[in-house]
Amino acid sequence: MKTFLKPLDSKEEERCIRLMREGNPEEARKARKLLIEHNLRLVAHIIKKYQFTDEDMEDLLSTGTIGLIKAVDTFDASKGRLATYACRCIDNELLMLLRAKKKSRGLVSLYDPVGSDKEGNEMQLIDVVEDPTPDLLEKLVKEGELSAMRRAMKERLSEREYTILVLRYGLASGEEMTQSQVGNLLGISRSYVSRIEKRALEQLRQDLLV
Repeated sequence: MKTFLKPLDSKEEERCIRLMREGNPEEARKARKLLIEHNLRLVAHIIKKYQFTDEDMEDLLSTGTIGLIKAVDTFDASKGRLATYACRCIDNELLMLLRAKKKSRGLVSLYDPVGSDKEGNEMQLIDVVEDPTPDLLEKLVKEGELSAMRRAMKERLSEREYTILVLRYGLASGEEMTQSQVGNLLGISRSYVSRIEKRALEQLRQDLLV
């Protein structure tokens, strides 16, 4: 079992990012090294959702680390937190690995099987792909369009899709639920909840955010 360093606190992270951009070559090198080493936990966390694919975990860790390095090298501090940006870069790198391997065996589809989850349910590529769209609920809250979202949910989504989004985002109770909690409540697998949620959000995105 690999052990990973704890994340840097916000002040130390800001200092390292500044040194990477403004320090001398040696300061920049050391700061970059610290940012990579102290964010490796992110890689370990993200590759867990790919553990039921056919890929070797060491390969996933190496590929995810490449994504982390790219994130550190290209991060713009004016656009948010490093961890948020790094998660997207790591996920993208892992997704490219899966796509490349699938492509070598034929056409790639988000609904291609990539293994089974711990419950024995077949997993498709869509189940492990991070949703690239911004958080829909957060965007609509900021824009004051919750009423429009609820109308669209009622009009465009099936009863199951509507129920899953209400539970996941706490639209009725104010308390969000994890995909596993929703799955347990509805008697379906977490991967199935994930699949339905992504399809429903994509439908709403097309209706409301275009």
